[in-house]
Amino acid sequence: MVIKRFYGGMVKMGVLDFNRDDTLGTVESVDTSTVVIRVDSDEKIKGLQVNHLLSIQSPRVGQQLIGMVSKIIRKSTDSDDILDEFGTPHLSYNIIRAVLIGTHYDKDGITENVFKRTLSTVPSVNAECYLISGQKLKDFMQAITSVSSVEEAVSLDIGKYSIDEEAVAFLNGNKFFQRHAVIVGSTGSGKSWSVAKILEQVAQLKSANAILFDIHGEYKPLDSDGFTHYKIAGPNDLVSEDKLFLPYWLLTYEEMLSMMIDRSDSNAPNQAMLFSTEVLNQKREHLKICNHEDMENVITLDSPIPYNLQALITKLEALDIQMVSGKRGEKQGPYFGKLTRFIQRLRAKVEDKRINFMFSKDSSLLDYDYMNKLCEKLMKPSENSNGGVKIIDFSEVPSDILPLIASLVARVIFAVQQWSECHSPIAIFCDEAHLYIPSSSETSMDVQSVGSFERIAKEGRKYGVGLVVISQRPSEVNRTVLSQCNNFVAMRLTNADDQAVIKRLLPDSLGDYSEMLPILDIGEAIVVGDASILPSRIKVDVPKLKPRSATVNFWDEWNKDTINNDIMNAVEALRKQSKN
Repeated sequence: MVIKRFYGGMVKMGVLDFNRDDTLGTVESVDTSTVVIRVDSDEKIKGLQVNHLLSIQSPRVGQQLIGMVSKIIRKSTDSDDILDEFGTPHLSYNIIRAVLIGTHYDKDGITENVFKRTLSTVPSVNAECYLISGQKLKDFMQAITSVSSVEEAVSLDIGKYSIDEEAVAFLNGNKFFQRHAVIVGSTGSGKSWSVAKILEQVAQLKSANAILFDIHGEYKPLDSDGFTHYKIAGPNDLVSEDKLFLPYWLLTYEEMLSMMIDRSDSNAPNQAMLFSTEVLNQKREHLKICNHEDMENVITLDSPIPYNLQALITKLEALDIQMVSGKRGEKQGPYFGKLTRFIQRLRAKVEDKRINFMFSKDSSLLDYDYMNKLCEKLMKPSENSNGGVKIIDFSEVPSDILPLIASLVARVIFAVQQWSECHSPIAIFCDEAHLYIPSSSETSMDVQSVGSFERIAKEGRKYGVGLVVISQRPSEVNRTVLSQCNNFVAMRLTNADDQAVIKRLLPDSLGDYSEMLPILDIGEAIVVGDASILPSRIKVDVPKLKPRSATVNFWDEWNKDTINNDIMNAVEALRKQSKN
């Protein structure tokens, strides 16, 4: 007998209509969102796998509860249930444990075949359960993933469902960036391809606006009209359109101190106090030069106003050797000799060619309008799909200050968005996030970096700033930032600590889902979150533009008659601290 449903006198056949003969089993027990199903037939349990979908009778007409198989226990004997010496039951029937993930409506208003990730009811004991497979599975997946003309603009095509490779797996583009996202996977799992697949679709949007922090320069091949490439300037780079200079005056007071002050120095309090005073004085002096005297009384120590660092150092040097009048003639001033080490550190930073992008002597970097031009580069949306995805190459930034520089860029973007009256949304893709959003802060620069990203994670949604955290080591990424992410694209993870982090972040009902992480194939991902219709195992499509992240085939390379050797050029690049 076929189960039929009636609407206004009409017989309606939904995509999840089953014959009685299709019954897999019956509900044995219900615990909130977890259902235990009894299956008496050995034949019907054959071929059943974890991750398969089930349709479970709902107490309400026109609805079916959708469950996902999380565990299968096959009976071990035909006798009644008994306990062995270890307390393990010998079952006289097969058991399936399933997690309820939503409700399928035959009709919702005027729309047919609607899936919602809500549970308005739970199944009753003895409710019939059916396996969604074959043509039923294809019909179901295609029905719930079909995209209307209204939804087309917000849909992100990521790949195909592993359980039905003919059904396209869509993510909701709005929710993916609004609620922040995490993309994780071990080296060689296909993580970079997934990022490239998402970015190439973002780049096609008319007013796209996204920034990728490319830590190793592996995304250079993403080169089309939708992408713009910038590079953090190297030691010998001059100011140009494709080079990014981030002058020191963009740093906040605390960021500057974390870079310049040795906290263990007994004179550190004096150094910090004088530095703050002189920075503010130099900023006011620069405003006079730029004819912006009206700003003098409203700026703070952290206001992004250019100032002359060389003039500041000269002033500190004068205080370090200052002699003052005393009762018996001249005597050493209050700061005599107390600033020597601080001045040396300042000069060392200024002369360090590795951070030329901060301390370049190019006078244009002291222009009052420089920040305007910088933010235009970083934050301007594309016009007709032209250059909306900005890829910033951080590969030549010294590792010891990478956290500070990455957070500086992110903080500037967030601050401008915060003060904007029209929030044109922007997404920040943080590749290799564990390097600059660490779980433990070992230096003061780490503290500043983590603080900036934590604030974006907590408040970014209000100001149209989305975060996409990308890492091969989620266990080394800041917990607060991860906790604010509601979308997860988890590829193969073999490390137990990394698996445990993802398991803790998943909803309680889907905790067992993480057990699939070490067995995923290359390019496969578990996708869970607000942007996903179903928590699903997905085969990510190969992007058209592939990043330069392919794993080197050692054995094949060693087996070649000749191999390209670039040692001399590499040594020279090392000397110059630049790949140019």
